Amino acid sequence: MLRKTPRSGWIFLGTGNEDVAQHSFRVAFMSYVLAKRAGANPARAALLGLFHDLHEARTSDLNYMNQRYVQTDQKQAQLDAVAGTGLEEDIVGALEEFEQRESPEARIAKDADQLDLLFNLKEELDKGNAFARDWIDAALDRLKTDVARAVARQMLQVDHSRWWYGRVDRRWWVDRCLPEAEQKTKRAVPGTMRVRPRSERNRSGRGRAGRVVVKARRRS
Repeated sequence: MLRKTPRSGWIFLGTGNEDVAQHSFRVAFMSYVLAKRAGANPARAALLGLFHDLHEARTSDLNYMNQRYVQTDQKQAQLDAVAGTGLEEDIVGALEEFEQRESPEARIAKDADQLDLLFNLKEELDKGNAFARDWIDAALDRLKTDVARAVARQMLQVDHSRWWYGRVDRRWWVDRCLPEAEQKTKRAVPGTMRVRPRSERNRSGRGRAGRVVVKARRRS
């Protein structure tokens, strides 16, 4: 159900969308990374992040505006969600730990929850939604750990697409031609294949219009 349950806050921002399952996976991933950096238990932090919104399979996701008017029995929803699985004690205990925020792992997982929101808001800001700035400021104020604040500061300084677009030589996007230094690196890695530039690929095996020429075999 979590992958069919939308995160409802985006309708107020006007852009962006995700479901609770996507959010939970990203929070678990970030929790693990943050815990490793902070010297906490990464497996425990990831577990807390993975299950932190499990109750929303029953209650749906209530955004900040909804929560002003609607109250849900979150604890009962958690119990019902895991009833009969044999995992009741482990998962409900983890969710209680997450809500109490007393352990380092719980504080990290909660900050990962906010970091996921911040990463998404930065993407919407980069794509032109100026309203995301106010949301970013509020989410930053909710961060409690130094490790999460450091990640947030670094993330906000770069465009969200830099990891895949800004760090690749422009010639790759024109002709899929890598710089010579990068070609040497790829050739040194076993199992990698160099993509030939279009100019090389057109020298053989193609007709005048760029169509592949297939030579028929004679039957013996």
